[in-house]
Amino acid sequence: MQKRGLLLGTGLTVTLGLGSALSYGISKGLVQMALHRDLSPLGKRLRLSGKRTAMDEKKEEILSHYAKKLSGAGCEAVAITGRDGVRLVGHWYPCDAPKRVIVAMHGWRSAWDRDFGKIAEFWHKEGCSILFAEQRGQNNSGGEYMTFGYLERFDCLAWLRWAERTVTGELPLYAAGISMGASTVLMAAGLPLPRRVRGIIADCGFTSAEAIWRHVVQNNLRLSYDWHRPMIRRLCKKTLHADMGTVTTQGALRQATVPVLFIHGSEDTFVPIEMTYENYKACASPKELLVVPDAGHGQSYYREPKKYEAALKRFWCLYD
Repeated sequence: MQKRGLLLGTGLTVTLGLGSALSYGISKGLVQMALHRDLSPLGKRLRLSGKRTAMDEKKEEILSHYAKKLSGAGCEAVAITGRDGVRLVGHWYPCDAPKRVIVAMHGWRSAWDRDFGKIAEFWHKEGCSILFAEQRGQNNSGGEYMTFGYLERFDCLAWLRWAERTVTGELPLYAAGISMGASTVLMAAGLPLPRRVRGIIADCGFTSAEAIWRHVVQNNLRLSYDWHRPMIRRLCKKTLHADMGTVTTQGALRQATVPVLFIHGSEDTFVPIEMTYENYKACASPKELLVVPDAGHGQSYYREPKKYEAALKRFWCLYD
């Protein structure tokens, strides 16, 4: 009996040890996939955005077409230094007789020409000079890690200050973002923005790093987030020497003083539309909301371009 109890105890210890090792391995892979500039082997294998549709395939073709057009449009490459010394790269696309300036922040593991290639034509035609920022930890900007808005919000603020210095006079400034870029500009709303900032445009932004990873891990990867959460938090803090969980879009929006236009597709399986509803509810400043039926993640402009453009024109008319 004693021997049997010893064997059971040993077996339980081994099982728990294997479980901890497995949890650590999965958590480490998830953190690398989320934060590191270079995708881990796990990240290259996993599909994060849910079931792929025919609309997704068509969107990729459109994205590639307009990305080539924008990257070949003669934008001027510019650079600034972030508050932590990271070199940040942007692409300046001025227009003749500008009416306003937009600082545009792209999404997670994406690119400036990919995310804004199509809408850039409309912005430019409507008198917008645009600074397309390259987010830290991606493409040509420095930094080894992405931080889901935690540090990027300060990069957004630095680019707005750059735009204010570069474009003299009283032209209004706007910060616009899509996906993680949307969360970036929303988190920046809680900072002391330059005087000329008149509004924020946020397309399919999430509420916090933890909220979006809980959704992706549970719904798209079919794993238990709560099981891995303690290890994920420890690894994130160790990697970044900071706690991303201290900053949320709702917390920033409760401090917001500039108007916000929220946009989201109703069929988004990557960032659920409920997150935009939460952001809208938390926003203390004047706010507008555009929901595009049947649009997936980042597809609102492709699904309903006229409705999207009308919402932007109305927003500018109100707050320029």
